[in-house]
Amino acid sequence: MTNRRKFIKQVAAAGIAGSMPSVLFSQQKPVPDMIWANLLHLSYNMWEDTVPLKYRDENFQCTTCQEAREWAHGYRPNLTFDEPVWDALLKEMSSVGMNMVVIDLGDAIQYESHPEIAVKNAWTPAKLRTELAKMRKLGLEPIPKLNFATTHDAWLKDYSRMVSTDTYYGVCKDLIEEVSVLFDWPRFFHIGMDEETAQHQVRQDYAVIRQNDLWWGDLYFYIGEVEKNGVRPWVWSDYAWHKPDVFFRKMPKSVLQSNWYYGSGFDPNTLKEPVKSYVKLYDDLETYGYDQVPTGSNHSVPENFESTVDYCLKVIDPSRLSGFMTAPWRPTLAPCLDRHKEAISQVAKAMKKFKG
Repeated sequence: MTNRRKFIKQVAAAGIAGSMPSVLFSQQKPVPDMIWANLLHLSYNMWEDTVPLKYRDENFQCTTCQEAREWAHGYRPNLTFDEPVWDALLKEMSSVGMNMVVIDLGDAIQYESHPEIAVKNAWTPAKLRTELAKMRKLGLEPIPKLNFATTHDAWLKDYSRMVSTDTYYGVCKDLIEEVSVLFDWPRFFHIGMDEETAQHQVRQDYAVIRQNDLWWGDLYFYIGEVEKNGVRPWVWSDYAWHKPDVFFRKMPKSVLQSNWYYGSGFDPNTLKEPVKSYVKLYDDLETYGYDQVPTGSNHSVPENFESTVDYCLKVIDPSRLSGFMTAPWRPTLAPCLDRHKEAISQVAKAMKKFKG
């Protein structure tokens, strides 16, 4: 741990350019085939485990899956997942020509390195491998996601209250390595890292927020562990909404970026802050030369995904536009099936327009 703390101090003193290993700065070659991805959840334990019902957002709306309100926040000890829904979505994605599934694993796997994390009815590693083979046969490239942001790490159970300790680093290292092996060393590994702010944890009874050099030091730790396994790290980019100068000084170009915005307006002349910054980040990431997978959603408005594609095709150079992802932000449950299918149909529409 001493060496790690020295490393973080070096980052603070000299800045990223002087202290990070060169492997983190190597610009990856552009992805030859456009990614059309869907973010699906095995685990939906993204929020701190002591959020009681009385704190939940009464304004949470889901017109096609009212029961999903119950799953909006809070930890669940059982797997929140319907396999028939999963199978239907994979087949639907394949039929419209989508080619990637980003799988939020969380505590839905009985990890051999840390079985204590798994929820009841979690998949065995053998079950996961069977499903990965099925996806590949359908033409869908499976990509793992473990969100290490403290706002979204309830899946880590007790380890979510040990952030930035020796024990925590050891667990994260083990999980990244095991998942990389299970996925046969995938092209990408999504490590999340979104919304780690005080504002996003106001309803949680236990809040953890890393800042400044500790946040960056831990990010570099995750990046390093992913790259040790020969995999390219992938993150959410919203840190740049709040501290763009720091972000563009310290974020390695080797990390694949997903800015996300789920609204309907994309005209910078009419948008107001903070929404204007959300959209403008697509432009800024391009200006600074980052590879991107812009992310839209039907979470708020149905027209968002197609508008995201239209906008980003205009402002991002093809050599850095790796593809697009939709994120419905609904559990893989029967009451949410229609909302999931709606997201896939929106991608299909955008794909047809793109190819035509």
